[in-house]
Amino acid sequence: MKPNTTRSAPAKKTQTVRVAGIQMASSPQVSSNLIEAERLIDMAAAKGAQIVVLPEYFGIMGAKDADKVAVREKPNEGPIQQFLSRKAREHKIWIIGAGVPLVSNFPNKVRNSCLVYNDKGVQVARYDKIHLFGLDLGSEHYHEENTIESGNEVVVVDTPFGKIGLSICYDLRFPELYRAMGQVDIIVVPAAFTETTGKAHWESLIRARAIENLCYVIAPAQGGYHISGRETHGNSMIVDPWGVVLDRLSRGSGIVIANINRDYQTSLRKSLPALKHKTIKAI
Repeated sequence: MKPNTTRSAPAKKTQTVRVAGIQMASSPQVSSNLIEAERLIDMAAAKGAQIVVLPEYFGIMGAKDADKVAVREKPNEGPIQQFLSRKAREHKIWIIGAGVPLVSNFPNKVRNSCLVYNDKGVQVARYDKIHLFGLDLGSEHYHEENTIESGNEVVVVDTPFGKIGLSICYDLRFPELYRAMGQVDIIVVPAAFTETTGKAHWESLIRARAIENLCYVIAPAQGGYHISGRETHGNSMIVDPWGVVLDRLSRGSGIVIANINRDYQTSLRKSLPALKHKTIKAI
């Protein structure tokens, strides 16, 4: 599958980039979630972040799955999208927000969308979650296909900071998606992993994606207890191309922040040119 590469205006690529991921425990109230997200974006910007990534469902974690359908937005309209654009423009930073519920082809479903805004507040890319989470384990039952229409396009954004590959949460379990992106510099994985699956697999999968693609991974997550009864794992992290965790937040609201050094990444790719040794093409 060939990725859709969205290109911004040509710019000299920055070799050192300050990036941040935001962790939240979102509620069913969009307005209160945006207030908390604003506080955390402001905090990240004050610490010098040039790219800020919010977790999946930062705008709404409903009491029931259908709650997000009730607040779905049309493309480029609605309070969640207006908020992302405004904060990017205000701080002159790039903002990536996922779990934005956009209208779909079905009245009872949404698209789970990851939206990218440049430092002028312009939306420059959109990725719709391809892999929909399903789990029947003990008392836990999740079936995203009941309220989400899946996407079908791999998306890579060409930015002044390098190429950024977009993914969301459950996508993390499908390495072929990341291979289909081609050679990217940064992967983002905004997520809302459950405590059960997160405790078992979250860190292992994040570090594996970083190592096998020799790229930085920004993985902001939901972390805490939600009105629906769901417990999310948290442990938002930023991981370097060698699999080293540069920053981590185990639980609660806050930020993770680190510097991305593209010279270091280039040196690793020269020392271990695994990406050039691939012999099987992504399907």
